[in-house]
Amino acid sequence: MLKNQIYTIIDVETTGRSNQITEISVFKFDGETIIDEFTSLVNPNAYIPTHITALTGIDNAMVADAPTFAEIAQDVLNITENTIFVAHNVNFDYNVIRNEFKAIDIEFRRKKLCTVRLSRSLIPGLKSYSLGKLCKSLDIHISDRHRARGDAAATVILFQLLLSQENAEETFQKFLKRTSKEATLPPHLPSNIFEALPNKPGVYYFKNKKGRIIYVGKAKNIQKRVLSHFYKKAQKELDLCRETADIDFELSGSELVALLMEDAAIKHHYPPYNTASKRAPKSYAIFEYSDRRGVKHLAINDSKKTPNPLIILYNIRDCRLFIERLCMQFDLCPKYCHLQERVPECSHFLLETCQGICRNEETVEIYNERVEKAIHYTLNASKNVVIKESGRNSEEEAFIMVKNGLYVGYGFIEHDLQISHVDELENYLIKQKDNVDVQRILKKVLLNTTSKAKQIMTIAC
Repeated sequence: MLKNQIYTIIDVETTGRSNQITEISVFKFDGETIIDEFTSLVNPNAYIPTHITALTGIDNAMVADAPTFAEIAQDVLNITENTIFVAHNVNFDYNVIRNEFKAIDIEFRRKKLCTVRLSRSLIPGLKSYSLGKLCKSLDIHISDRHRARGDAAATVILFQLLLSQENAEETFQKFLKRTSKEATLPPHLPSNIFEALPNKPGVYYFKNKKGRIIYVGKAKNIQKRVLSHFYKKAQKELDLCRETADIDFELSGSELVALLMEDAAIKHHYPPYNTASKRAPKSYAIFEYSDRRGVKHLAINDSKKTPNPLIILYNIRDCRLFIERLCMQFDLCPKYCHLQERVPECSHFLLETCQGICRNEETVEIYNERVEKAIHYTLNASKNVVIKESGRNSEEEAFIMVKNGLYVGYGFIEHDLQISHVDELENYLIKQKDNVDVQRILKKVLLNTTSKAKQIMTIAC
């Protein structure tokens, strides 16, 4: 079966971060003999950094008169047609070539095999599966290392060796199955690690060869979310996958607890690929002031410009929704809550709560009493609460505790455990640090009084 297949064994050199091709080499191989070859320098129409030149020997002058990828695209299509695309760390070479085709509006799709993953399966137990060290272990000579033709030629010899291994037929067929994830998984990640990931909520940790955590994520379905990383074509995701050698996880029971666990893990480990989560979110304040008539207003401003905020939220929409709920709960005027600007009287399409303060049909004193109640509610509504969430299994539930307006942690308790006072939850509390990211996560939940009403209980502290 394997001898009836035709393979194209490919290597590319690129500009580095932008991954535009500077050289490509393709060997057409029938399992025994090289039957065709295409090798060419490529003008990337981009600057080749000096550190890439130091590695490959390819500089800007060498490619100045070389053809562009568009000019050799048909040659690449012709030689790879009806073949299986083979490379060492196949996802890198495949995605680079596919993106070059995409840039000239040509779709490129081929079945693919990875010689890193095949080597791990058929020749287990080696210290390293990088091309250089693997070839050294197997006495495969590489001429012109880090040049496309030299690396591709060595990969041909490696591939021929893999074809001759015991269980090669079974392993190759397994990797080529449409349902197989082998061609999708990172080259250094054992498939059994991925298969052990659960389809449940939690956090997951991408680790490199040294065991260092390089990325932390959260998910409703850990395995499905992890797999999605391997399909993404962004350069950051490709770099992450190339470094990933292990994945660990922790179950959370719910997405909300997973969000909190993810935030704590990122701040503890500072993984290099979690750049977005390291930025402090912009915050907004709801505050109150009195105008010349003495009418109390509720308004929104940048939290940095607000000395005495009633509450801090993390986007304008949440601020407006919160004020709308205050209007409905305490019969406040949309005009004086700044939901409507520059109008003589309120006429809000949703809120009909105004008792006439903007039409002089109500006294300032009576209206301000209701505003004071809204302020008191805002200052105290979510200061001391326990949020109940689903547990990690059917026999437990999770809880999240907020005291004096500060997040103190989360925990898990058995369903049949009788809790008569909140202090008893302290024994099960996994203590955590409060921060602006956590406040942003929890405020959104605590203010959503409709969907979470049954799961939030106020506690006395």
